[in-house]
Amino acid sequence: MVAFGTSGLRGLVVDLSDKVVYVHTQAFLRYLAEIGEFHAGDAVILGGDLRPSTPRMLAAAWSAVLAGGGLPRFAGYLPSPALAFAGLAVGVPSLMVTGSHIPFDRNGIKFNRPHGELMKADEAGILRQDMTVDTALFDAADALRKPAVLPAADPHWLALYQQRYLDFFGTGSLAGWRLGVYQHSGVARDLLVTLLESLGAEVLPLGRSADFVALDTEALRPEDTVLAQRAVAEHHLDALLTTDGDADRPMIADHEGRWWRGDVLGILTAHALGAHTVVTPVSSNTALELSGFFPEILRTRIGSPYVIEAMQAALQEGLMPVCGYEANGGFLLGSPLTRDGRTLAPLPTRDAILPMLTVLAAAQDRGVPLAALLADLPPRHTASDRLQNFPSALSRRHLDTFRDEDKAANLVAFNTAFGEIAGAAQHMDLTDGIRVTLASGGIIHLRPSGNAPELRCYTEADSPEQAETMLRKALEVMNGWRA
Repeated sequence: MVAFGTSGLRGLVVDLSDKVVYVHTQAFLRYLAEIGEFHAGDAVILGGDLRPSTPRMLAAAWSAVLAGGGLPRFAGYLPSPALAFAGLAVGVPSLMVTGSHIPFDRNGIKFNRPHGELMKADEAGILRQDMTVDTALFDAADALRKPAVLPAADPHWLALYQQRYLDFFGTGSLAGWRLGVYQHSGVARDLLVTLLESLGAEVLPLGRSADFVALDTEALRPEDTVLAQRAVAEHHLDALLTTDGDADRPMIADHEGRWWRGDVLGILTAHALGAHTVVTPVSSNTALELSGFFPEILRTRIGSPYVIEAMQAALQEGLMPVCGYEANGGFLLGSPLTRDGRTLAPLPTRDAILPMLTVLAAAQDRGVPLAALLADLPPRHTASDRLQNFPSALSRRHLDTFRDEDKAANLVAFNTAFGEIAGAAQHMDLTDGIRVTLASGGIIHLRPSGNAPELRCYTEADSPEQAETMLRKALEVMNGWRA
């Protein structure tokens, strides 16, 4: 099954045939033509991640752009935010073939309008387009009979993205830092090394992989924790950096080998950049409000389209500078930022590079280790993980137990399921999934993934040990729902 998730079209590779890619790409262009954002002869910039299925899908999308009257341009295999920045820079549509952080047997397409990401209303506009296609173009397996041959990538677009950070932070701004880059199969693995070296850091590449690694920043594997601890100790690193597959979700570990939570990274990044308004989904750490750093805070449903929508509303009210972040660490800049005479242009899509560079630069300016920045935050800690291969219908059926019209009954039902492990529930927020505040002050948030058949759980408490214990016990209850 292929469908739009929290951000982009996603599905199993076996379902994302050439024909499916082709018709959805043409529907995207037809929708843009309908709203006046695409005309015959317009350029469309294409890029992709390093999944094994990505080149084939790119070739199908390329053919669809040509057939739709567009002029496809190949930016190569580069970060999703770099591809979006390319389209924004020249005001043309773009599309990124990527499954982001999900396993390699899945993939997807992230479509961008000339001035930003698709919103939910845009997805509906695409799906209502005519999806018929000349069947003679495809064989019995829905593969193109004459697939396009992709040209060499134009390096200009990736260089433009890299220069964005060099201009803002300044060459030599990270001089004296010894940094590791966990490369694995991330599409930013070489860019990150080059960029950090250009900023003056000593950089050690680690763990490059020929096989695709599905690194989920909200569900770290035990081996990810071990890797960080060993790397910083063995190589005497000041920090270890990496991203997910398409580099829209960051991961940074300090000199103690401790991976930072994405929502903690988001708070410190927004603070260091001097944001006035911060937008983040309901799943993010409440240290945001407790910090007292920001005059305006807006909470949304999970997914970058919702964050962007709220940022746009804040911009219309003049509440600038405006930024957003998600619990996965992806950072969105909604308005220009100026510091020391240098201006950083907006990039209202999830980005992994900006938050990591920002906190490193902040520590450099203060002359302290990266870990010292954590002392600026109140003691609120989150944990998260997910149950894989958990059908969406099964998730909905169990979560509906807590979504009755009777609010008191919902709390009783939750206490029946989780009371023994978490204590009494006091308040339930149904903005996105089931987010319950407990009498202890802790939080349990249950939500089906929008990108894969997974049921996610987020917890929050006053200590990392409490958050992790509550998470593991909650997952045991949820796993029992499979029966």
